Amino acid sequence: MRIAVLASVILAIGILGTTAPSRAAGQAPDSRTCNDTANPPKDAVTQGGCLAMARTKGNCQACHFVAGTASGNIAPPLVSMAQRFPDKSRLRAQLEDPRQFNPHTVMPPYGKHQIMSTEEIDKVIAWLMTL
Repeated sequence: MRIAVLASVILAIGILGTTAPSRAAGQAPDSRTCNDTANPPKDAVTQGGCLAMARTKGNCQACHFVAGTASGNIAPPLVSMAQRFPDKSRLRAQLEDPRQFNPHTVMPPYGKHQIMSTEEIDKVIAWLMTL
């Protein structure tokens, strides 16, 4: 009984002590977090996740599986990104213009077509590296 109570207290402290950035890591941020204009996310990871999920920016979940969302399944899942892209410059190149790696891709060239700024792409990469 004591162990169960102690475990509950430790779990509650862990949940209460969890900040928005750590909740954004590893999955898509909550839409309420992204749409909170009174208190927008301040850390790059959460901002990147919000950009990746925004229909007018990344809309990544439309094609990719992303933990925490109703996601697409026509593109590779966004998992193990740091292992798949140990060189962030390769991931940046993929986001800038994926056609250089696959001329038949339907993935938008976010940088080349200025869908996202360099700063926005940096934030998306920061978030992707948590997946």
